[in-house]
Amino acid sequence: MPLNPDVNTLQQDPYDPYDPDLIPVCVIVDKVYFQCQQRECIEDVRVKLPHDCGSEFEFLDIVFNPGKIIDGTLIITDIPNRPNFRRVRFKIKVTFNVRIRNTTTGAIQNITGALPPIQKDVVLYIPDARDEFTFKIVVETFSQSLTEPIFDDNCLIFTIGVFILIKVVGKVQLLIPEFGFCPAPPECEDFQPDDVCDEFDGADFPDFFPPQLDDMDLE
Repeated sequence: MPLNPDVNTLQQDPYDPYDPDLIPVCVIVDKVYFQCQQRECIEDVRVKLPHDCGSEFEFLDIVFNPGKIIDGTLIITDIPNRPNFRRVRFKIKVTFNVRIRNTTTGAIQNITGALPPIQKDVVLYIPDARDEFTFKIVVETFSQSLTEPIFDDNCLIFTIGVFILIKVVGKVQLLIPEFGFCPAPPECEDFQPDDVCDEFDGADFPDFFPPQLDDMDLE
């Protein structure tokens, strides 16, 4: 690269509408009009263990499902003197699955559970639109256990942290540049199970006879 590159080169739009390789096309997509982030720390999340499990178990892992807005909890209201901004209230439900192993039998058990509903009361940019245009409130979550679980009173006790993205989404038609249709993808790789005979065929041939005295290192 030259020491003093052309400023116009650095500022060139990668989607130059005059590029002969680009074709303007219209697509219908979900456009994010506004988004914000929040986080919640939830302590003393209790997961009841099976009655026959007692204290003879091993915790394996906890897997969280995507958070969802609970049906019937979404309320959107206007804010006086703040056009295009709305007060948005709703509750988020996050479910999870805990796996434990019974140390006596070796059996693995799955226990489903849910965090307490997460109440949100936020201000979001939701611009005025025609009656037929609909905005959706969308949430995305990233949940994780912040501590190793504690066993108490036949329960596993967790502290859970939840990162939350709240988005205002509307379906729109956009003009974008395109290079044409995608090329054909490569062939899929077929799964080939291990063949014990293949390993045997590639193994080194063993010594058939015990070593002689001259072959032994007796020092």
